[in-house]
Amino acid sequence: MTTVAKTEDAVRDATARHIVPLSGGKDSTALSIYLAQNYPHVPFEYVFSDTGAELPETYDYFERLEHVLGKKVTRITALEMLGVGEKPGRSPFDVVLYDHFSGFLPSPRSRWCTRMLKIHPFERHIGSDKAYSYIAIRADENRSGYLGNGKPVLLSEEPNITPVYPFKDGGITLADVQRILEESGLGAPGYYEWRSRSGCYFCFYQQIGEWQGLRERHPELFEKAKTYEGGRNGRRYTWVDGRSLSDVERMPRREMKPKSDDDGCAICHL
Repeated sequence: MTTVAKTEDAVRDATARHIVPLSGGKDSTALSIYLAQNYPHVPFEYVFSDTGAELPETYDYFERLEHVLGKKVTRITALEMLGVGEKPGRSPFDVVLYDHFSGFLPSPRSRWCTRMLKIHPFERHIGSDKAYSYIAIRADENRSGYLGNGKPVLLSEEPNITPVYPFKDGGITLADVQRILEESGLGAPGYYEWRSRSGCYFCFYQQIGEWQGLRERHPELFEKAKTYEGGRNGRRYTWVDGRSLSDVERMPRREMKPKSDDDGCAICHL
């Protein structure tokens, strides 16, 4: 059974590392600010697992967050884990996609992207050190994976990494998250104007309206996402179940629909 630490116990443990994983979303960003303000004596490490396929707004948001925190956000990638050097035009996603999965795109039924590009680099960064992982699940969320109905939402099941849920412990809700971001001067990520969640620009959890928003805001990224659908070895894959992105761009414009807490990936969308 997974051991979960209470926030007040975790922050008193000077023998461990204190890791705050960031996605570029509102909740994990607000958590980093909340922890820095409430526990200034704790040497928190702010870590971002970069797929190389994040939205431009996400990278801009992290630069602004560093000014608010007064501390750098550590960028880690799967390339370090795989022992592959960075080269122009070769993202961590591309390396894993073609060298390890033969061009087979990730999907809700095969989320290798989360495992290979987020979880494993995070675990490698911590290594065998004793560490607490501070996860931004809010008090008003009802994720099916949280305690009481199966396993808690985790970034790792390694025994040396203990999850902590400060927002659950502190009763922090969506309204509180919004207040924290506004009072810090940071505000919400710019992509929320047309997209409901953080994550890669080609995330397969996107709604049709969000794909259309990507085409409007970042047409070059939409076109790049289309190139992945060509597949390799005579096999063709699509990001949207049953439709190609060429089909999507011919469809009438759709608006975003509200999503429940269980829609999407808890690791990428916090």
